[in-house]
Amino acid sequence: MVPPTTVRRATVVPRPVCPARRDSYGVAMESSAITDDGSPTHTTDRFLTGRVALVTGAASGIGRACAVALAAAGAHVHVVDIAAEEAKAVAHAIGGTAHAVDLADPDAVETLPERVDIVVNNAGLQHVAPIHEFPAERFTLIQKVMVEAPFRIVRRVLPHMYVQRWGRVVNISSVHGLRASAFKSAYVAAKHALEGLSKVAALEGAPYGVTSNCVSPGYVRTPLVENQIAAQAAAHGISGDEVVREIMLERPAIKRLIEPEEVAAAVLYLCRAEAGYVTGTSLSLDGGWTAH
Repeated sequence: MVPPTTVRRATVVPRPVCPARRDSYGVAMESSAITDDGSPTHTTDRFLTGRVALVTGAASGIGRACAVALAAAGAHVHVVDIAAEEAKAVAHAIGGTAHAVDLADPDAVETLPERVDIVVNNAGLQHVAPIHEFPAERFTLIQKVMVEAPFRIVRRVLPHMYVQRWGRVVNISSVHGLRASAFKSAYVAAKHALEGLSKVAALEGAPYGVTSNCVSPGYVRTPLVENQIAAQAAAHGISGDEVVREIMLERPAIKRLIEPEEVAAAVLYLCRAEAGYVTGTSLSLDGGWTAH
């Protein structure tokens, strides 16, 4: 049985993407999103000029990649994270505004901006334990951050979106919003709830030009996943390489981790005019996981 392990999204600045064909675990990387000097490519135009975006969990990982991509497309980005200094660093780099907020605190969530055109609900945390040993307070915390906070944020911004008759709600879900894995009851429950919230927002927002969708990736190369690799390696007594190959990449048909910039590219697509008819759905970036 897997021993209880708490994994919370790390607040470190992610390492630069390596242009090598294989990562530190020997797994092939997607090279089309990487330049020769190792930095992510940015081929977007400034189609979001004049728009305001809010991204949670934006100090690192997927959230940071989304903030960078939205800013590159012209949006002013509110960078929301519990890690104050890291949020400030990202905001400074992209010309955005930092908000140091604990999303588990409803009163703090209610201080976030209301005049927002694009919301990316991304913040999350993980705890791994069998249900009968799962700490009830950790289950509650995960629901507060990953379900209640997105609800409160969307509830705050929808009136502005409705008045201007345009808005984009993008919820970073997971393959675990569509499938389940043992020992992740709180995370799986939260992601399934987020998928449901997103669909309701799509139905209610459609008459006002507001779309709501989920982006549901498999394992993404983020600080959270790097921590999970280390935790599972310790729990199973195997190497990090074996965790990636034998556990994380067992079900996907494409045998590599996803890069945060790939998830951000999907988010950017959903903000385009060409995606105006895409709503109430979940865009799977799971390498074929859910094809089984």
